[in-house]
Amino acid sequence: MRFKFSGSYAGSALKKIGWLIIAMVVALLIGAMIGYAVSGAGNPLTVFAPKTWEHILDFLR
Repeated sequence: MRFKFSGSYAGSALKKIGWLIIAMVVALLIGAMIGYAVSGAGNPLTVFAPKTWEHILDFLR
C-alpha cells in the first residue's frame, strides 16, 4: 500500500519552513548587530569581524 502525498502541500510546507529559517537567521544577525552596537564599541558591523569572535571565544574558555 502506497501513500500519495500532494506535491503542492509538501512544497508549500517546505517553502514555509525555508522562510522561517531565513527569518530566524536575519533576526539573529540584526539582533547581534543591535546588541553589539548598544553594549559594545558602537559600530554594529564590528560584530562580524573575526577578531571580535576570537575575543568572545577566549572569554568563554
